[in-house]
Amino acid sequence: MQEWITGRNPVFEALRANRRHFFRLLIASGVEEKGRLLEIIQLAGKRRLMVERAPRQHLDKLDENHQGVALQASMYPYSTLPDILELAKQRGEPPFILVLDTLQNPQNLGSLMRTAEAVGVHGVIMPLAHAAGVTPAVVHASAGASEHLLAAQMNLSQAITRLKEEDVWVIGLDAAPDAQPPERVRLDGALALVVGSEGEGMRALVRKSCDLLVSLPMRGQVDSLNAAVAGSVMLYLALQARLTAGRG
Repeated sequence: MQEWITGRNPVFEALRANRRHFFRLLIASGVEEKGRLLEIIQLAGKRRLMVERAPRQHLDKLDENHQGVALQASMYPYSTLPDILELAKQRGEPPFILVLDTLQNPQNLGSLMRTAEAVGVHGVIMPLAHAAGVTPAVVHASAGASEHLLAAQMNLSQAITRLKEEDVWVIGLDAAPDAQPPERVRLDGALALVVGSEGEGMRALVRKSCDLLVSLPMRGQVDSLNAAVAGSVMLYLALQARLTAGRG
């Protein structure tokens, strides 16, 4: 199966990561070949992919936010949990994993994958069903960061069990009364951060499987954060802890 990736950064990162098969590269007629677009054309040459000029209306039918470029590619290449753990081992780092429990919104998934890639997460684990997968919309929302990130689809309870067997500390982001503030939680070791779905949070079984829960302090009038924002804040707190531990 094939799909269309659109937008200059998503297309550039897909070509740069080179984890998919590429079939067609469409450039809107009349668009100047400079900046990121020129880099895309140069990368396409290295991938032996021909550049096709097409009317802008043709690209409009694929995606109204195409920015003058569209790439036809194979489907997103999912990885496995062993792949993710092996990457951590190759980097000589304690595992740093993001677990997403039935996140539904592609924009939220893309935003979290963008943050996860930026902070050095080794991989993302998401359910097999009833959740957003890595679609072109997610690639676009992540600005192409998803192309560089390992992502696995599997049963979350089984994944958490396997992570615990690997001595990975599983921490759920939750607003429950028994949740701990971040400053009381060790975030610098082998860590899997679990983020629940929009509105509902984590499912009961997943929440119960966590070693502990953590919640972000709220000082303003609004008592909650968007799932992607809250998850991103926690990912950066974990990165800060890991960097501090590394310096120590």
